[in-house]
Amino acid sequence: MVAGNWKMNKSPGEARMFAGFLASSIGEESSVDVVVFPTSLAVSGVADMMKDTKIKVGVQNIHPADGGAFTGEISVPMLKELYIDYVLVGHSERRQLFGETDAQTNEKIKAVLRNGLTPVFCIGETLEERKANLTNSVLERQLKNGLMGFTKEEASGVIIAYEPVWAIGTGVVATPEQAEETMKYIRQFLVGLYDYDLAESIRILYGGSIKPDNFDSLVAMEDIDGGLVGGASLLESFVQLVAIAKNHE
Repeated sequence: MVAGNWKMNKSPGEARMFAGFLASSIGEESSVDVVVFPTSLAVSGVADMMKDTKIKVGVQNIHPADGGAFTGEISVPMLKELYIDYVLVGHSERRQLFGETDAQTNEKIKAVLRNGLTPVFCIGETLEERKANLTNSVLERQLKNGLMGFTKEEASGVIIAYEPVWAIGTGVVATPEQAEETMKYIRQFLVGLYDYDLAESIRILYGGSIKPDNFDSLVAMEDIDGGLVGGASLLESFVQLVAIAKNHE
């Protein structure tokens, strides 16, 4: 999977135009799952451009309730008529900038699954936590709390995205060995939470300053099933990332 998180970039018009470029360039790509996450304002236009392609569309955030007095929020049921398939949940920017807790992340994952969509559940440690050798304990807490109360069947519908916070938008990327070591640890922890079958089958993406010149060595690793791409997903080079992933299908 190659997923592009556009964050707060591209106006509705710009997003629609870029979606048209992606549709014509990689719209028929079937050996790699391609997903884009535009802003909420642009979701409808982008989804319209992608409806006759194999490219899927997701949203960057939702409210866990199906409706109600929650000014400024969007619910999962609202997305269904737009043909949305994926929802980002627990991104480090939601956690750090907007105070989103593990408990809120858990509620959002429940809402996404309840409505038949696929959550992309983001986890990752800060630079301070890595320096203090807390990486594994941070990931354990995020995974345990984020998946709390989920059956094996429910958890199997989740995609996990490991994004070391110190590598997001900084130009610093985890080495393939660092990423693989952490991804392997995540799978081992999932064996304890559920079992070996789930840990082996669940899709885990890497995120953090992915670019065409570093993606090949990352996606070549055994436990890395693709990438959650930030800045590079806003550029035409996103097409290159899909081509690189295709070589490792």
